[in-house]
Amino acid sequence: MWRVKSLDQILATAEKRSLSRSLGAIQLTLLGIGAVIGTGIFVLTAAAAQKAGPGMMVSFAIAGAVCAVAALCYSELAAMVPVAGSAYTYSYAVLGEFVAWLVGWALIMEYALGASAVAVGWSGYTTGLLHNFAGLTIPAALAAGPDGGGVINLPAVVITAAATGLLVIGTKESATVNAVLVTVKIIALAAFVALTLPAMHLHNFTPFTPKGWGNPLGSGGAGVLGAAASIFFAYVGFDAVSTAAEETRNPQRNVPIGLIGSLVICTIFYLLVAGGAVGAYGGRCMTSWRPLVSPENNITLDDLRRRSIK
Repeated sequence: MWRVKSLDQILATAEKRSLSRSLGAIQLTLLGIGAVIGTGIFVLTAAAAQKAGPGMMVSFAIAGAVCAVAALCYSELAAMVPVAGSAYTYSYAVLGEFVAWLVGWALIMEYALGASAVAVGWSGYTTGLLHNFAGLTIPAALAAGPDGGGVINLPAVVITAAATGLLVIGTKESATVNAVLVTVKIIALAAFVALTLPAMHLHNFTPFTPKGWGNPLGSGGAGVLGAAASIFFAYVGFDAVSTAAEETRNPQRNVPIGLIGSLVICTIFYLLVAGGAVGAYGGRCMTSWRPLVSPENNITLDDLRRRSIK
């Protein structure tokens, strides 16, 4: 249970079934960005604002810094053991087979749940596009899983199969498609930031920390530190860069660049989107969304938007 694989054994095994080394630093950075930033950037911004108000910008920076420390550890290990497997391989080499077995299953569950969530999100977009532009309506039983009242989410299955097929075709082709998708994503986020700049008001940033710094372990996790703990999930996925170490040219140089570069770029975009949302919408309104918008207060969401714009 506790036997380990030496570095020489791991490298020898990798040499026998070596994958094609076709990825460079830019492709790895784009891979990290694609894994980290998704449509959840807006959901997480709203969730963080509920706990920290405008101070959520500091929360994103704190969470990014913590991930950067983890990324440095991944970089060191990926440089020493430039093979596929990520944390599974590292655990096998250092802590033994049993720990590696646990880590391996944890990684499988992490990626399975993450892929499922993304596939369901894409399914929603696909069904909406088919309905609005082609007039096609997928039956409810085939557009949602059992938890959503359906039988099987057919669009999600098709999308997952298409992504799997792309991976089977080759790493280089997958990296190219990922680069195109990341470019579209960055353009969309840049457009959002550009549109919110004219509507930004500095008074929306006061008070900057309405609930203080807080305690990530306290009740409700309110405050800047509480928000940082809850949005750590925003950065999950950057470790996918180290998984591609065996398919990377000069991994000792390119893997650290890809890990740190993707985290820096993602953190900048999180800060810009959070700043744009608060500046244009108002941090205090975001922190008290539910109490303000209610029949009892006779305030609708449209009223809140008009007040914020004024």
